[in-house]
Amino acid sequence: EINTSTRTIPSTAAASSGAARARAKHNPIRVEQQPPDTVNDREQGSEQPSNYQTRASFLPDHRNMSPSPNDKPVIFADPIKGIKVNASVVATPFRDEIKTKVAAMKKQGLEPPLLVGLLANKDPAAIKYAEWTGKACRNDGLRYELRKIEDPIDVEAALMDANDDPRVHGIIVYYPIFGQEESFSGASQDDYLRDSVSYKCDVEGLCHTYRTNLYRNVRFLDYPANTQKCLLPCTALSCVKILEKCPGCYDTSKPTGRQLDGKVVTVINRSEIVGRPLAAMLANDGADVYSVDINSIYLFRGGRLHACPDETPESCVRKVSCLNCLLMSQAERARRMWDASVLAVRRERDQMHVHAWKHC
Repeated sequence: EINTSTRTIPSTAAASSGAARARAKHNPIRVEQQPPDTVNDREQGSEQPSNYQTRASFLPDHRNMSPSPNDKPVIFADPIKGIKVNASVVATPFRDEIKTKVAAMKKQGLEPPLLVGLLANKDPAAIKYAEWTGKACRNDGLRYELRKIEDPIDVEAALMDANDDPRVHGIIVYYPIFGQEESFSGASQDDYLRDSVSYKCDVEGLCHTYRTNLYRNVRFLDYPANTQKCLLPCTALSCVKILEKCPGCYDTSKPTGRQLDGKVVTVINRSEIVGRPLAAMLANDGADVYSVDINSIYLFRGGRLHACPDETPESCVRKVSCLNCLLMSQAERARRMWDASVLAVRRERDQMHVHAWKHC
């Protein structure tokens, strides 16, 4: 998702500002032009008026995306391999709306939003992720600019330049950069950089503003007007969007924020990127969510976090309506040992594969 409400989209004839040219002259980065992936925003409801998600008319309106008679099936059953969820079917309506709005902007003589990627490492996964981002952007008609930074110490300066550049609508930083190295900024320099991305440009929903709003179930940036939606971490959000399309998960007859009432979910993994935000999103939609990590188990319920010292991973799995695993090895173990319904996500080349197993 790219914020066009707080960044002016220049016309195709408009020239770059003098400040931007000056920055480019001294910026220690290499720029590769590629046209950004769309990061979907999420609509989570709440019983109380709270702050959470809309970012300009450019963004997809998920509420109006009702299934059409010609839609492809989302779920395919195989008696041996289990149930396969076709994630591309879930993504198609969002991407189609983005393409439509980009085409409308071009007709008005406006350039599409620009996403800037900052790459400062040789990590093969980060490089591949950057390539996928560029590919998705080109497919959707968005502009993408990959800026390669030779010395990681220069990433912060490049990030500040992108934050301040009025031509830039979105920023994505490819981690890890410093990893677990100690830094002047605290325990993790990567975390410091993540929080340094302006909320106006953060397309991953991982900066401090969006993270804290998610865990407090604050849905909008401009309460009480509620016109500027908060963003949510994009990978966790994709898991939720897939679950919304799976029969029996979300009860759309209930109000937003209560559509998972009565459901029990176990999320194995509590990373700040996927596991923890995914648990919070599902809890914000009404589910009881067990968050299982290597040395602790917590229950998200009714806006409160409860320690569960007497629970084990197996006991949590046996309670569930759905188990979310972030690794295929975790999914296989749960399926075989604990007879669990499992949703597992894995990447292969440029596709996201989602596997679901339902116990008998």
